[in-house]
Amino acid sequence: MASAVRVEVVEKVDADLVEAVGSLLPQLSSTSPAPGSEDLAVVVGSPATSLLVARDPAGAIVGMLTLVVLRLPTGVKAAIEDVVVDGSHRGKGAGAALVGAALEAALASGARSVDLTSRPSRIEANRLYQKLGFELRETNVYRYSSR
Repeated sequence: MASAVRVEVVEKVDADLVEAVGSLLPQLSSTSPAPGSEDLAVVVGSPATSLLVARDPAGAIVGMLTLVVLRLPTGVKAAIEDVVVDGSHRGKGAGAALVGAALEAALASGARSVDLTSRPSRIEANRLYQKLGFELRETNVYRYSSR
């Protein structure tokens, strides 16, 4: 079944984007504050990040993700972050369309692989990632927090 959404890379920040991100992020994380227009402008303007959104047929933003592509001495590295689809649109192809578009962009940028992380409690998201070809890795993920 083809997705009824279209995916686009955000090129400018407007009030609709700020409102949509403000609505989507709490569905992903209860601890991350919603970014304002200045914060989103930094993300959109960075050469290392691309903010992708999924729009329904009426043009409303129903999902988003951030693609990070870095050129390092060891090669081009890519990661998909902050994937979230509005609860009322889950299971309708928006997540697959977003991740598919991000994979295409990452591989076109020269990345040989693309990483993403997902909490185990996000069962449907993890199932989608595996269906799309992502493999669970044996790794240690460390985090340093200044808080």
